[in-house]
Amino acid sequence: MTSTSVTDEVPGPGRRPSLGGDRAGTGTGRLGDRLFGGAAVGAGLLVIGLVTLIGLFLLWKAIPALAGNEANFLTSREWQVSGDHPRFGIVEMLWTTVAASGIALLIAVPVGVAVALFITHYAPRWLSRPAANLVDLLAAVPSIVYGLWGLRTFGPTFVPVQEWLTAHLGWFPPFSATSISGSGTILFIGVVLAIMVLPIVTALSREVFAQTPVSHVEGALALGATKWEMIRTAVLPFGRPGVISASMLALGRALGETIAVTIIVSALAQGTPWTWSLLNGGETFASRIANNAAEFDSPQKTGAFIAAGLVLFVLTFVVNAIARVVIERRKAFSE
Repeated sequence: MTSTSVTDEVPGPGRRPSLGGDRAGTGTGRLGDRLFGGAAVGAGLLVIGLVTLIGLFLLWKAIPALAGNEANFLTSREWQVSGDHPRFGIVEMLWTTVAASGIALLIAVPVGVAVALFITHYAPRWLSRPAANLVDLLAAVPSIVYGLWGLRTFGPTFVPVQEWLTAHLGWFPPFSATSISGSGTILFIGVVLAIMVLPIVTALSREVFAQTPVSHVEGALALGATKWEMIRTAVLPFGRPGVISASMLALGRALGETIAVTIIVSALAQGTPWTWSLLNGGETFASRIANNAAEFDSPQKTGAFIAAGLVLFVLTFVVNAIARVVIERRKAFSE
């Protein structure tokens, strides 16, 4: 029988047991960690590089057109990109894009959060799953279907709403009467965009609310809180960063929507007085570029539309950066 010393069996203070079989596994694990970490860093750098290249491309193509522009690009309502004296500005497109997207967000976020809370905390089990699947199906509907549905079906139904707003709130500039008739207005496209981005807000909010720590929920209920008080004090604070992220993602979708806006929104005719009214027509950045894609027959025209696209690119980037700052501040405050 081979004798074994105590020192070989029990490691002393500060000594780790020598397990030769684990060294290979540890080395493999470390190699896997390094490979995964390198792949993650590479993917992140690739995305940053692509975004940077897109921005540089837009800037490179837009600068010559902006240099030849004889109007103020940020404040002019004109859009004459042909000829030897081009004059174009983005103020109308900027207002239409921001106003329609803002309306969509004001409608979609409260409704989406309410639906997410219903599915996660109020609906019975037999209803919550079908309801979640039904809302998620809206995300699979193509944009052109929303546009045709809004133009042919929902538009005539929404006209009386706009007429009521004009009759009762016409003294308020955002609802003042305009020469645009029918449903091709900024307000209407905002409502359609709200329906389009509703699945994004609902799905992300639902996932965040469902991950609320059970200890927070049970602690609030144990202290005598009602279900709504529990949601207000435990669920909503925990899910606030997720709701903000969902809202910004939905806003990005609304800002860049093209087909549905192109189908629905009626363009302002030349010489039509511009107003602050949401019952007016207009074109967003995306719809203006899509409607005039056939005019990209010269560097000057192409550069003008690319300059408009550059503004949309910067606007989306700024919105996402602000959302990231808000989320980080919320995390720091909660910690």
